[in-house]
Amino acid sequence: MATCAKCGASLIEGSAFCSVCGSPVTAAGNQDQTTKAGLTSNVAATLSYVLGLITGIIFLAVEPYKRDPFVRFHAFQSVFFSIVVMIFWILWSNFVWLTFLSSGFLLAIFSAIGGLIGLAIFCYWLFLMYKAYNKERYRIPIIGEFAEKQASREPVQGR
Repeated sequence: MATCAKCGASLIEGSAFCSVCGSPVTAAGNQDQTTKAGLTSNVAATLSYVLGLITGIIFLAVEPYKRDPFVRFHAFQSVFFSIVVMIFWILWSNFVWLTFLSSGFLLAIFSAIGGLIGLAIFCYWLFLMYKAYNKERYRIPIIGEFAEKQASREPVQGR
């Protein structure tokens, strides 16, 4: 017997809609794929980079994206990249602050260098989103290996 792909209820033969949830069904008895709400894998992978740590974790927790290997890889890579960038900026700002205490000239130099590093990180972040949108599994050196290992693991089953 055919079941609704959305709610799992049994379908009456010949019906065009599920009697429980009202979803349209195809002749085979499955929910029409054009009516399913959701993102394609490449869009979900791209969005996992938008807010880094936050959206990466969201896509690792939300169905059906947490089961998609492509989205999982980019979500893990986004999380790891965000953590590395945050640690770097904490260390860099402490270094610049210590430099400021010793000399005003060095502060100006290190502030300019920090601005260039920030711009480079921003451009790399845009590059990662571009690669994800183009359905490429671009691996960041070192971080990408950890993301690949984590993405290959089976997600934890929810209740």
